[in-house]
Order: sequence, then C-alpha cells, then structure tokens
Amino acid sequence: MKLKSILLTGSAGFIGASVAKHFLKKGHKVIGIDNINNYYDINLKKDRLKDIEKLISSKDNWKFYNFSIENKDKLYDLVKKNKPNIILHLAAQAGVRYSLTNPSEYIQSNLVGFGNILEACKKFNIEHLVYASSSSVYGGNKALPYKEEHNADHPLSVYAATKRSNELMAHTYSHIYKLPTTGLRFFTVYGPWGRPDMAPIIFTKSIVNNKPIKVFNKGNMLRDFTYIDDIVESIFRCCLKPAELNIKFDNYNPSPDSSFSPFKIFNIGNGVPVKLIDFIEIIEESLGKKAIKIFEPMQIGDVQSTSADTNKLFEWIEFKPKTDLKKGIDHFINWYKKYYKIST
Repeated sequence: MKLKSILLTGSAGFIGASVAKHFLKKGHKVIGIDNINNYYDINLKKDRLKDIEKLISSKDNWKFYNFSIENKDKLYDLVKKNKPNIILHLAAQAGVRYSLTNPSEYIQSNLVGFGNILEACKKFNIEHLVYASSSSVYGGNKALPYKEEHNADHPLSVYAATKRSNELMAHTYSHIYKLPTTGLRFFTVYGPWGRPDMAPIIFTKSIVNNKPIKVFNKGNMLRDFTYIDDIVESIFRCCLKPAELNIKFDNYNPSPDSSFSPFKIFNIGNGVPVKLIDFIEIIEESLGKKAIKIFEPMQIGDVQSTSADTNKLFEWIEFKPKTDLKKGIDHFINWYKKYYKIST
C-alpha cells in the first residue's frame, strides 16, 4: 500500500483524533487542523492531541495547525505548503439541539467552511475528498433501516440541513471538476475520548455523581450506536478507495448515493438499533450503579429512530461495523474511569 499524506480537519475532535492515530500507526502522514473552540471542554481536545503525539515516531509524520477552516487564505496556504493527497474533512459545528438556538454557527462552519474545503480541493488537485455527513440527513424519513438511496430532503434541524447541503455541494464539484468525493453518514458514534455533550458521557457522569438523567420519549427512542473503532476503520478504508462514477447510473430514476460523476455516499452504522432505555441499562450494568431517571417528551429536532443499512459500505470496502454494544460500553466506561479518575 502506497503511503499517503492526509489533511485532516477536526483533528482534535472525537472522531478526528481517533482517525489521526490510526493513520499514523499505519505509517501515513497526517496534517491536522482544528480551531479548538469552546463548544465543549477544550482540555479534552488538548488531551486528545497529546495522545496523538505519544504515537508519532517522526515529527515529519504529524503536524498540527490551530485555526478555523472559515479562514480561506490560511487553508489555501496550508494545502499549498503540505501538498496532501487526500483531504479528510471532519471539522464541523456539531449537535442537533445546539443548532436550534445557534443556527448561524452552523452556517459559518458547516457551509462556508465546507465551501472553502471544496475550493481548496479544486485549486490544488486533491486526489480524494472524504467528508463527514450524518444519519440526521434522513430527517422525516421513517422507512427503516435507512438506505443511502432513500430520500434525504426533509431535514428536522439546521444541523441536518447543513450536512445534506454538504452532500449536494460535493456532488457539484464531483461533476464539474471531476473531484472524487465520498460522504459518510455516521450513526450515533460512541467510545473512548467521546464528546461530553453526547449521551454516553452525560449519562455516565450523572450516574456516577448521583444526579438525575433526562430520558426523552420515555426511553423509546431507537438509536444505531456505533463504536468508534468501527467508524475509524471504515473511514480509513474509504479514504484509500476514491469514489468512482456509477456506469449503471439511471438519470431517469436517479439514486442520491452515486452518480455519473465520481461521487459516493455511505452509511456507517452498526445496523442494530437499540432502545435508549436499554442503552442506559447497559451503562448501569457496566458501572454497577442505577440511574435516577426523569422521563421527558421527545425534543424538537430529534427523530424517533435511526438504523443503518450498511450493505453498500461492505460491498465497497469489505468491512462494516460489528462491535457488540455491551463490549463497546465496557471499553468506554473503563476509559471514562481512567480519564476522569473515578475510583471503582
């Protein structure tokens, strides 16, 4: 396998830092970008970067730059200087609920920032752009499991709308400039080094500290929880296999996940949806402690259920997520106790 140079945005993030470590272990060069904003604890982001630095055998293989991708000039200078083969774009303003009250931040980061990434790819002849989309793009669609060919044009949050917009923007550049682009629709990622604004850490922290947890829709929400290592392996394989045009594409019955241009979209999920209340029980078992539950109605912007069909992903990269939820939660809880210095 020929070693590659990867420009990785969002490299201090949960998925980004995990992917960086994987590429570095395989001998590839990684150029990381992150603005280390205060959406959540910046110390966690800095500690992820320190964890990456423990792995590097040569400083030539890992470089990190602290700035926002909305800064077009800095981005262009960096791409020109480092000459990456692949851009892996994971930087984004995340969070469905936060987008309800702060939509402008999503427009700047997820639309303007992504536009700058696309322009950089065009300007500097990048071999392949891989970018993070989200299962939230399926929005009002209730047909389960979600398949890439399903309609995804009825988003229920600004966050989801920006992610779907990214897919459409990517297709335009794939068509006009023949830029291979691959969009990855992630399904509820969890595991060590996870985001503190997401359910696993929120629930675990509250249970450990004898605080109540809010359980929406009486715990009957279904989520396709996907372990971080499975996400990372899927991303790694997708990066090294550039999107191709679909020679069987039907212009009279077009599917949203492929094209007459070098464009692909894939679901990355475990394919085993779990009730939120059952997810909480697994955390309780791993901690050996019961949660204090407060049941709340479903929130605006949330979807009732998510479930990924990953057959197309497997056909493309011969891999699909498979980590058992209990095993994944045990790994997460072990990391949580160690990182936050929780005595057992």
